Order: sequence, then C-alpha cells, then structure tokens
Amino acid sequence: MGKTLNLLGNILWVILGGLETAIAWGSVGIVLCITIIGIPFGLQCIKMAGFVVWPFGREVKRDKGGAGRFLINLLWVIIFGLVLAISHIIVGVVFAITIIGIPFAKQHFKMVGIAFAPFGTTIIDKK
Repeated sequence: MGKTLNLLGNILWVILGGLETAIAWGSVGIVLCITIIGIPFGLQCIKMAGFVVWPFGREVKRDKGGAGRFLINLLWVIIFGLVLAISHIIVGVVFAITIIGIPFAKQHFKMVGIAFAPFGTTIIDKK
C-alpha cells in the first residue's frame, strides 16, 4: 500500500511542478560544473535535482562531518542555501493551506535541510 501511495504522490508531484523544479536544479548544476571551482556545488545541485523530481518514499540522511564540510556548507549557505531554504519553506506553507496539499508541503519541508546545507547528506529510499 505504501509504495502505491508513494508512486501516486510522485506522479502528482511531477505534474504540479516537481519536473520544472528538478530541471531548474539540474540546469544550474550543469552550469556550475562547467567551471572547475563550481564542480562541488554543481554536483550538489544535480543531487538535489534527483531528489526533487521523485521525493515521496525517499529521505535525507545527514552524515557526520568535520570542519571542511562545515566550511563548504557555510559557503553554500551564503551563496545559495538561505534563499533556497526560504523558498522551500514559503512554497511548503502555501501547499499546507489546503488539506490536500499537506503531503506536498511535507516534501518541501523535507527539502529545506538539503537545500540549506547539502554537503554531507545522502538521499536514501525509505524501507
């Protein structure tokens, strides 16, 4: 039963904007990967694109990290992360206004953490 609901949720998600959001994340990731210094950031954008296109039934696991991961996440927050996290919060609140939008709001709230600090995160399937 759970897999069927996840599939239905993902299909509706793609129709209601998930595909466009994933394309945007992926496009930014490809552009960032063109430059040598942007490759680490581009790879995180591409990871986020994969998560954004199919979020139901998946979760974000945060690995323990050191000072290097903290510093690169801090740089990400300054350049991209804060705006992206706030965007997901706003869209999540808009979806949460209606009862039918609550599952989609939960997915946006789940994306806040990875949009804010993606380095050191892994996306895994729920079991």
